[in-house]
Amino acid sequence: MISTLLDHRIASAAEETGSLAAFGQDPWWVILLKTVFIFLILVLLTLFNIWAERRVVARMQHRVGPNVHGPFGLLQSLADGVKLALKEDIIPKAADKVVFLIAPVIATVPAFVTFSVIPFGPEVNFFGVRTPLQLTDMPVAVLFVMAVASIGIYGIVLGGWSSGSTYSLLGGLRSSAQMISYEVAMGLALVAVFLYAGSMSTSEIVEAQDTLWFGLILVPSFVIYVIAMIGETNRAPFDLPEAEGELVGGFHTEYSSLKFALFFLAEYINMATVSALATTLFLGGWHAPWGIVHIWPGANEGYWPLLWFFGKVLFFIFIFIWLRGSLPRLRYDQFMHFGWKRLIPISLVWIIAVATIRSITTEGTVDRRYLLIGIGVLAAIFLVLFFIGEPKEDDTEGDREPVEHDAYAGGFPVPPMPAGGAVRGAAAPLTFGSGSRLSTTTSTTTSPTTSTASTAGEES
Repeated sequence: MISTLLDHRIASAAEETGSLAAFGQDPWWVILLKTVFIFLILVLLTLFNIWAERRVVARMQHRVGPNVHGPFGLLQSLADGVKLALKEDIIPKAADKVVFLIAPVIATVPAFVTFSVIPFGPEVNFFGVRTPLQLTDMPVAVLFVMAVASIGIYGIVLGGWSSGSTYSLLGGLRSSAQMISYEVAMGLALVAVFLYAGSMSTSEIVEAQDTLWFGLILVPSFVIYVIAMIGETNRAPFDLPEAEGELVGGFHTEYSSLKFALFFLAEYINMATVSALATTLFLGGWHAPWGIVHIWPGANEGYWPLLWFFGKVLFFIFIFIWLRGSLPRLRYDQFMHFGWKRLIPISLVWIIAVATIRSITTEGTVDRRYLLIGIGVLAAIFLVLFFIGEPKEDDTEGDREPVEHDAYAGGFPVPPMPAGGAVRGAAAPLTFGSGSRLSTTTSTTTSPTTSTASTAGEES
């Protein structure tokens, strides 16, 4: 029944030859107002997201969070923005000044542009003009979003390279490798949506989900996209380009004042962008959740769809915040291993399965019961591939012969490695014994010189 409804919806969507004809016909002042509204919504949404992140994480950690500036601390984000603007703007001497200044702009502008093809609602009466709640649309709108979002990577890479700092350069390189890797998985996750919707236009994909959301019938694609979008936006637990433990602050270490604020703004707008794209492609876009339409027939008319759309976007924003407050940062090799050896192969297998299922369903040559059984088997295989771990190497540590320890191999007396696995010239961690003396683990076979030195060290 699900497949029949989808086939009927796709066929009806294909018959609508003028589905994109409503775009590009607006007066210039309508286009200008839409652009201004999108800009204001994104800026205000960023301020709210920063406040919400601090409040939610504080709640998870049993803290209060911002509660002084404005009611419930709602003006804290605005106060932080003013503070950043008033800070001293510093440019390092070793920096390439032109690239150093342009990089934050390159990272921020694409984040705003991607929202131009996101549908917020159906056609409405906009100051006397009948127009859709979307700036524009095109037959390849989803590819446009991914192409423009990829340009933002250049801002991060150039910002790290132009700073003249090793930490910034390493952060920029990490970010480029991370974004490229997870963009591949993200793009492959969207192919299944294109196959079911029969289009790459964002408005037509939303219309194809008026009966059933793709997030329910394409669960593997949905899960892969959610994981990839977190890695794409450099958010915890995938915030490796900004890993302060080893890179100070990552690619924006040398940035201050408004230039740092632009990087900060780009990160939060990118969070909203990938959340809006997930809402559009997998959760029915601006359509109301199930049950509401049956109770209230006008739920998908007028400006009410704005409420459903931003409710779904804020749901994904909450997932971002929840993960940041719950999970520790991954090691970089684990992160890249997961992307290339888990997400991408599973995406490829899933695309082949979806294409086969669509072809069989369209031609009707296979019984639907056997098709459902095959889908269940594929889902089980995906779960096994997703959660299975790498085979561990045999632990032969206990079979190794003890190595004779030379405390003066490196020119300075060092104790042997613990548990009998002494490595020549390697130092073991020091442990505090009773009283104020510093005790170390000594080798069972030591020379008189070593014993004398050790005794003299303890007496001192």
